Amino acid sequence: MVLAAGAVLSPLSAQDKVLPYWAALRYEKVNMRSGPSREYPVSWVYLRKGMPVKVVRIREGWRLIEDHEGTQGWISASQLDLVRAGLVIGTGVAEVRAGPNVAAAVKWRAEPGVVAAMKPCKEGWCEVDIGGRKGWISADRLWGSQPLPGDA
Repeated sequence: MVLAAGAVLSPLSAQDKVLPYWAALRYEKVNMRSGPSREYPVSWVYLRKGMPVKVVRIREGWRLIEDHEGTQGWISASQLDLVRAGLVIGTGVAEVRAGPNVAAAVKWRAEPGVVAAMKPCKEGWCEVDIGGRKGWISADRLWGSQPLPGDA
């Protein structure tokens, strides 16, 4: 009985998160709608599994999200993962370093638009995993690196 209650309460507690908070697209294809139900038309289709989004509002099983371009729309909560991800932004390639500082060796470079799994950033640097390759990127080159109230 206790296990069953835990399984039911766990998804409900995610709905009680402080807004805004970061999430990532769970699937390769995710529909964004103009309102919080399947009755509303699809306004955009995302084709990037793992792409970070900012959740800014909750309505029942739906989340109003904002993407890196500032576009907002509604996505079913089942289409989101509560994991941290970042999207490489800015002009030119971002250097992925061996450590969290500018003196660390450059391991490789990532182009804008690359999606990275990441841990919370510290002191201006984020530890990332891009396709199994790990390193550090300056937080100002990642959309999704900023601390939000719901991530605490």
